[in-house]
Amino acid sequence: MKGTPAMDVSVRNIRKEFDRYPALNDVSLDIRSGELIALLGPSGSGKTTLLRLIAGLEQPTLGSIFFGEEDASHKSVQERHVGFVFQHYALFRHMTVADNIAFGLTVRTRSERPPKAEIRRRVEELLDMVHLSGLGKRYPNQLSGGQRQRVALARAMAIEPRVLLLDEPFGALDAKVRKELRRWLREFHDRTGHTTVFVTHDQEEALELADRVVVMSQGKIEQVGSSDDVYDRPNSPFVFSFIGDSASLPVTVEEGGIRFEGKETGIAPGAGDIAAGEGTLFFRPQDVALVTDPAAPALEGRVATSRRLAGTRIADIDVGTPERPHHVEIEVPLDANAAGGASIRFRPTRWKLFGA
Repeated sequence: MKGTPAMDVSVRNIRKEFDRYPALNDVSLDIRSGELIALLGPSGSGKTTLLRLIAGLEQPTLGSIFFGEEDASHKSVQERHVGFVFQHYALFRHMTVADNIAFGLTVRTRSERPPKAEIRRRVEELLDMVHLSGLGKRYPNQLSGGQRQRVALARAMAIEPRVLLLDEPFGALDAKVRKELRRWLREFHDRTGHTTVFVTHDQEEALELADRVVVMSQGKIEQVGSSDDVYDRPNSPFVFSFIGDSASLPVTVEEGGIRFEGKETGIAPGAGDIAAGEGTLFFRPQDVALVTDPAAPALEGRVATSRRLAGTRIADIDVGTPERPHHVEIEVPLDANAAGGASIRFRPTRWKLFGA
């Protein structure tokens, strides 16, 4: 399907206030033409507000949004030529699937409206692209949730948008359908080459789908990078704790070593870590090794609980003291002694140290 060429989008120093409360505070982001970007964060992080600002559904309090070289900050949704897909489809129930898809074209002014034959051709082409050929005469209530969401996407694509925006597009669907549609959306994006931005709170969705992930918290961007960047090289305690499973412990760095509760852990700070003083040690449950040598320095604790998870076991370890209790979860082999009350010694194999 030939459409409007994909477009660079540049968000520059955006601030958005609601009743003087900053939902976004000095946010800047460059989105490359043809890129698939995920805005990921907890509720209230500002991701949907940012999407609505790009769409033109909200106006910035301060800052600018450029589409290519054009300042689009105060242009309408129609002037920006964006396609928008909502979580709950927003389809017209009294219209057929074909009429829903054609809607954005049929409501154009007479001078901009394509001929009826061209609209029919474009609708048929889109039905084929979203794997719904032959269903144009059905009504939304005759389709499954996944099919309705594909109709919503076809409707957004019908106007040949410069930018495609999706707000929690699969949030109303069950897990199996979500997974199928994620795969399909990635293939669809690769085929059409649109600049695409989607909002999600689902980490797996963002990491699997996006070329780059924008991790947001409290109205700011914490980190922008590939899935590998934000998972393997998180740049803040928030990103480390938000992306994937993680454990953290308060530690001190002394004489080139990392100590917990005054005891050596057997690990040393890496390049870029704090040189001395208090900090927080972050690691992932799977990035640990058990230490069997009783003389070797290690983290040590007792198993509070454990549970089987596929080919491994997750153990909740109490590594603190009665005065300062600390619990961490680690993965251990199935044959490890992880019964309640068992003593266990371990050492992170990959970690990140952040200053206090």
